[in-house]
Amino acid sequence: MDNVGIVVEDLAAAIAFFRELGLELEGQTVVEGEWAGQVTGLGHQRVEIAMMRTPDGHSRIELSRFIEPAVVSDHRNAPVNALGYLRVMFAVDDLDATLDRLREHGVELVSTEVVRYEDVYRLCYVRGPEGILIGLAEELG
Repeated sequence: MDNVGIVVEDLAAAIAFFRELGLELEGQTVVEGEWAGQVTGLGHQRVEIAMMRTPDGHSRIELSRFIEPAVVSDHRNAPVNALGYLRVMFAVDDLDATLDRLREHGVELVSTEVVRYEDVYRLCYVRGPEGILIGLAEELG
Protein backbone atom coordinates (compact mmCIF):
# COMPACT_ATOMS: atom_id res chain seq x y z
CA MET A 1 0.00 0.00 0.00
CA ASP A 2 1.32 3.44 -0.87
CA ASN A 3 -1.19 5.69 0.90
CA VAL A 4 -4.70 6.22 2.23
CA GLY A 5 -6.48 9.47 1.39
CA ILE A 6 -8.56 11.44 3.88
CA VAL A 7 -10.45 14.63 2.94
CA VAL A 8 -10.51 17.27 5.69
CA GLU A 9 -11.65 20.85 6.21
CA ASP A 10 -8.89 21.93 8.62
CA LEU A 11 -5.59 20.71 7.18
CA ALA A 12 -3.45 22.18 9.99
CA ALA A 13 -5.48 20.41 12.71
CA ALA A 14 -5.32 17.10 10.82
CA ILE A 15 -1.54 17.43 10.39
CA ALA A 16 -1.10 18.14 14.12
CA PHE A 17 -3.28 15.13 15.01
CA PHE A 18 -1.36 12.69 12.83
CA ARG A 19 1.98 14.10 14.03
CA GLU A 20 0.86 13.23 17.56
CA LEU A 21 0.39 9.64 16.34
CA GLY A 22 4.02 9.66 15.21
CA LEU A 23 3.57 10.40 11.49
CA GLU A 24 5.99 12.81 9.84
CA LEU A 25 4.97 15.53 7.42
CA GLU A 26 6.65 14.51 4.19
CA GLY A 27 5.44 17.44 2.12
CA GLN A 28 2.63 19.89 1.52
CA THR A 29 1.49 21.45 -1.77
CA VAL A 30 -1.45 22.50 -3.92
CA VAL A 31 -2.50 20.16 -6.73
CA GLU A 32 -4.63 21.69 -9.46
CA GLY A 33 -5.58 21.62 -13.09
CA GLU A 34 -7.17 19.43 -15.70
CA TRP A 35 -4.59 16.65 -15.35
CA ALA A 36 -5.52 16.20 -11.68
CA GLY A 37 -9.21 16.21 -12.55
CA GLN A 38 -8.62 13.50 -15.14
CA VAL A 39 -7.29 11.24 -12.39
CA THR A 40 -10.18 11.89 -9.98
CA GLY A 41 -12.97 12.40 -12.52
CA LEU A 42 -13.82 15.79 -11.02
CA GLY A 43 -12.66 17.99 -13.90
CA HIS A 44 -10.73 21.14 -12.96
CA GLN A 45 -9.80 20.99 -9.29
CA ARG A 46 -7.65 22.79 -6.74
CA VAL A 47 -6.69 20.74 -3.67
CA GLU A 48 -4.25 21.48 -0.86
CA ILE A 49 -2.58 18.24 0.19
CA ALA A 50 -0.23 17.11 2.93
CA MET A 51 1.54 13.75 2.78
CA MET A 52 2.20 12.13 6.18
CA ARG A 53 4.62 9.18 6.45
CA THR A 54 4.15 6.43 9.05
CA PRO A 55 6.98 5.94 11.59
CA ASP A 56 8.07 2.68 9.94
CA GLY A 57 8.33 4.45 6.57
CA HIS A 58 6.17 1.84 4.80
CA SER A 59 2.93 3.79 4.30
CA ARG A 60 1.52 7.28 4.04
CA ILE A 61 -1.69 9.17 4.65
CA GLU A 62 -2.60 11.85 2.13
CA LEU A 63 -4.64 14.61 3.74
CA SER A 64 -6.60 16.67 1.20
CA ARG A 65 -8.49 19.93 1.58
CA PHE A 66 -10.61 20.65 -1.49
CA ILE A 67 -10.66 24.31 -2.48
CA GLU A 68 -12.56 23.55 -5.69
CA PRO A 69 -14.78 21.86 -6.48
CA ALA A 70 -16.60 22.10 -3.18
CA VAL A 71 -16.99 19.01 -1.00
CA VAL A 72 -20.29 17.32 -1.91
CA SER A 73 -20.77 14.75 0.82
CA ASP A 74 -19.89 14.28 4.47
CA HIS A 75 -19.68 10.85 6.06
CA ARG A 76 -17.30 11.68 8.92
CA ASN A 77 -19.79 10.61 11.55
CA ALA A 78 -20.87 7.41 9.85
CA PRO A 79 -21.04 4.42 12.19
CA VAL A 80 -18.46 1.65 11.93
CA ASN A 81 -20.88 -0.60 10.01
CA ALA A 82 -21.44 1.91 7.14
CA LEU A 83 -20.30 0.91 3.65
CA GLY A 84 -17.00 2.24 2.33
CA TYR A 85 -13.78 3.44 3.94
CA LEU A 86 -14.16 4.17 7.62
CA ARG A 87 -10.95 3.95 9.58
CA VAL A 88 -7.23 3.38 9.69
CA MET A 89 -5.77 1.26 12.51
CA PHE A 90 -2.46 2.21 14.12
CA ALA A 91 -0.29 -0.01 16.30
CA VAL A 92 0.93 1.91 19.36
CA ASP A 93 3.37 0.98 22.11
CA ASP A 94 1.43 2.55 25.01
CA LEU A 95 -2.29 3.01 24.38
CA ASP A 96 -2.96 5.02 27.55
CA ALA A 97 -0.14 7.49 26.88
CA THR A 98 -1.24 7.83 23.24
CA LEU A 99 -4.81 8.58 24.31
CA ASP A 100 -3.59 11.18 26.80
CA ARG A 101 -1.64 12.98 24.04
CA LEU A 102 -4.50 12.74 21.55
CA ARG A 103 -7.07 14.15 23.97
CA GLU A 104 -5.23 17.47 23.66
CA HIS A 105 -6.37 17.39 20.00
CA GLY A 106 -10.03 16.83 20.90
CA VAL A 107 -10.00 13.06 20.49
CA GLU A 108 -12.86 11.12 22.05
CA LEU A 109 -13.31 7.38 22.49
CA VAL A 110 -16.10 5.95 20.31
CA SER A 111 -16.99 3.55 23.13
CA THR A 112 -16.81 4.28 26.84
CA GLU A 113 -13.61 2.32 27.39
CA VAL A 114 -10.60 0.58 25.89
CA VAL A 115 -11.30 -3.13 25.38
CA ARG A 116 -9.07 -6.14 25.70
CA TYR A 117 -8.99 -8.92 23.12
CA GLU A 118 -7.88 -12.00 25.05
CA ASP A 119 -4.23 -11.60 26.10
CA VAL A 120 -3.25 -10.27 22.68
CA TYR A 121 -4.40 -6.64 22.24
CA ARG A 122 -5.92 -3.61 23.93
CA LEU A 123 -8.05 -1.83 21.33
CA CYS A 124 -10.22 1.22 20.81
CA TYR A 125 -11.68 3.46 18.15
CA VAL A 126 -11.38 7.22 18.54
CA ARG A 127 -12.78 10.19 16.67
CA GLY A 128 -10.14 12.79 15.93
CA PRO A 129 -10.41 16.22 14.37
CA GLU A 130 -13.48 16.53 12.14
CA GLY A 131 -14.74 13.14 13.30
CA ILE A 132 -11.96 11.15 11.58
CA LEU A 133 -12.30 7.55 12.79
CA ILE A 134 -9.01 5.96 13.88
CA GLY A 135 -8.35 2.57 15.46
CA LEU A 136 -5.59 2.13 18.03
CA ALA A 137 -4.12 -1.23 19.02
CA GLU A 138 -1.54 -2.03 21.69
CA GLU A 139 -0.06 -5.51 21.45
CA LEU A 140 0.22 -7.19 24.86
CA GLY A 141 2.98 -9.40 26.15
